[in-house]
Amino acid sequence: MPVRAPRICSCGQLVPSGAQCPCQIQRAAARKARFDKTRPNSSQRGYNREWDKARARFLRQHPYCTACGAPASLVDHKTPHRGDQTIFWDKSRWQSLCTPCHSGAKQRLERRQLRTPSP
Repeated sequence: MPVRAPRICSCGQLVPSGAQCPCQIQRAAARKARFDKTRPNSSQRGYNREWDKARARFLRQHPYCTACGAPASLVDHKTPHRGDQTIFWDKSRWQSLCTPCHSGAKQRLERRQLRTPSP
């Protein structure tokens, strides 16, 4: 099977195909750290004891991932609530997901929706 040629990073280092340059990894870590400083913590976003109880109840009623059918471990908001408590507590907007589906496909979908301009 053919292998893609290595590339040259903007810093001048030769980087194997499919890998990241250490300078890119460092820039990404710094960018994520800056974002985390401005983001409210989980309890400030509404994930408190009441959420834990509601989440456990929902997972008992809907034990399987809606995307793949595996045992669900997370309750996801179908539409991001962005701090709106009405949307946050609306159970019709909840779905059970397994960790791989939530951390992979769902996150990619939400990032893609953030990039596309709304009409």
